[in-house]
Amino acid sequence: RCHHPVAEMLDLPFPPFCVFLGGLGFMCVAFVSAWCQYWRGGFAWDGSAQTFNWHPVLMVTGMVVLYGAAALVYRLPPAWSGPKLPWKVLHGALALAAFFLAVLGLAAVFRFHNDHGTPNMYSLHSWLGLVTVLLFSCQWLAGFSTFLLPWAPASLRALYKPIHVFFGSTVLLLSVASCISGINEKLFFSLKNGTTEYKRLPPEAVFANTLGLLILLFAVLVLGALARPSWKRPDADSPESHQ
Repeated sequence: RCHHPVAEMLDLPFPPFCVFLGGLGFMCVAFVSAWCQYWRGGFAWDGSAQTFNWHPVLMVTGMVVLYGAAALVYRLPPAWSGPKLPWKVLHGALALAAFFLAVLGLAAVFRFHNDHGTPNMYSLHSWLGLVTVLLFSCQWLAGFSTFLLPWAPASLRALYKPIHVFFGSTVLLLSVASCISGINEKLFFSLKNGTTEYKRLPPEAVFANTLGLLILLFAVLVLGALARPSWKRPDADSPESHQ
C-alpha cells in the first residue's frame, strides 16, 4: 500500500494530541472559574449569587471536560491490548464523576433560584440542560448494564455499541449547546442596569465569549478524535487486533 506524504504528515499520533486537548480542557475550566471569581464575585453555598457561580464551573468541568476525557479513554494506545475491563471501569468512572458534578451544578442553580424567588425551567438553556443530564443518566445506566455487568450476551453488546457511541456524541453536543446558551443568557442578564451593556462588548463579555469558543473547540476536537479511524481501538474479532 502506498503512503501519501501529506496523509502521513497529517496522521498525528494520539498522545501529543491528547496532551494538547488536556491543556485545552484545563483552559476551559480555568476560564470559567476566573470569570465567576473575578467578574461574578466568587463562590459560596448560601443561596446567594455566589452559589449560582458553582453552576457554570461544575457543568463545564463535568459535562464537557470530564465527559470528553471519558469518551476518549479507548483511544489511548495502552487500551488497545490486554484486558478491556480496566478501561471500561475507567470510562464508566470518569462519566460517573461528570454526572455527579452535573448534579451538584443543578443543585446550585435550583437553590439560587428558589432562594431568590426566580422561576425554574423557563428558558431554552434550562430545557436543553435538563434534557442533556437526563439523557446522560440514561446513557450511563444503559452502558453500565450492557458493558460492565456480566449477564449481557455478546450479541446484545454488539447491537447496543453503535447506539451507545451515537448517543455519547449527542450528549457532548447537547452539553456544548447548553453551556454556550447559558453563557450568553448570563451575560444578557448581568450586563445591564449600571454595568456596561453586553452590546458594548465590555471585557467580561469578551472573556466569556472566548470561553464559549474554547468549549466549542474542545468538543469539536473530541468528536474529531472519536471519528479518526487510525485512533480507534481494534475490535477483538478484527484482523488488526491480532497483529
